[in-house]
Amino acid sequence: MSVWTNPLWLAEAHEWIHEQVARLGAVAVGTIDQPHVRSWATVMRMPTDRGDVYFKANTASLRHEAALVTLLAARRPDCVPPLLAVDVERGWMLMADAGTRLREIVERDRDLTCWLEILPLYAGLQLDLADQVDEMVAAGVPDLRLSMLPSKYEQLLDELVELPSHDRRRLEANVSRVREMSDELAGYGLSETIQHDDFHDGQVFVRDGRYLLLDWGDACISHPFFTLSVTLEGTLAWGLDDVQGSVDVRPFRDAYLDPFIRIAESADLDAASETAIRLGWVCRAVNAHLTGSEAADTHVRLRMFLDGRP
Repeated sequence: MSVWTNPLWLAEAHEWIHEQVARLGAVAVGTIDQPHVRSWATVMRMPTDRGDVYFKANTASLRHEAALVTLLAARRPDCVPPLLAVDVERGWMLMADAGTRLREIVERDRDLTCWLEILPLYAGLQLDLADQVDEMVAAGVPDLRLSMLPSKYEQLLDELVELPSHDRRRLEANVSRVREMSDELAGYGLSETIQHDDFHDGQVFVRDGRYLLLDWGDACISHPFFTLSVTLEGTLAWGLDDVQGSVDVRPFRDAYLDPFIRIAESADLDAASETAIRLGWVCRAVNAHLTGSEAADTHVRLRMFLDGRP
């Protein structure tokens, strides 16, 4: 039985939800349901006279999300749903309704241009949080800054016992390349900061004309441009009909890079982004492995690093 469906755990969580709703002066107008149950997290919904509220709990390896979202809500409340209550020790959050998931909107409208607004919004958040790196690391956000990513990559290869031999040889041959790419990115002089690490159309919601950025459990501290691996290569490049390479992602990349221009001085952001998109898959593989990702998913991300395809 999953902990998320254990009657004792559910009773404890329900009691906390009811307590927080009452503290807010709201009244439940229906029963709590549990629309999202995964091995790593669960989400429950309670209808109230002030609208639906959502409870989220994570496994221990992702529990830092509650502390991170607390920081985000304090610094950039325009980018996350209102955080109504939080228990950092247990990693529990109660949030207001975030609205409609972007994925459903894109499927309905057959239009990806919304990302031209979303990406600079997210980049601005990254820039605003750059001075809180130490605080985020102290809160438990994984620290995958460039200075330690190469050693984390080597450690990952040691721990992946089921890697196909051909892939293992190629990945081991790239140890020095990972170090060189990390040094190259560091040389551009951009501050490392929060990096969502799984930023796609399932993590963005729209409410009252605003884009809200959710699901920060996979976030880490590293180079900001690593975001582009999942967002550009893993999502936007596949277009509306899930065909790899069917969309020119350069306009989206440029929209993301635009907020960095004012701090980049003479840095070549295009070159930096090209390196980051490739190396970002290493960060994604290492980060997800740390939090219990399936080995098969890690293999796919490492192949994206090697070849730019799954």
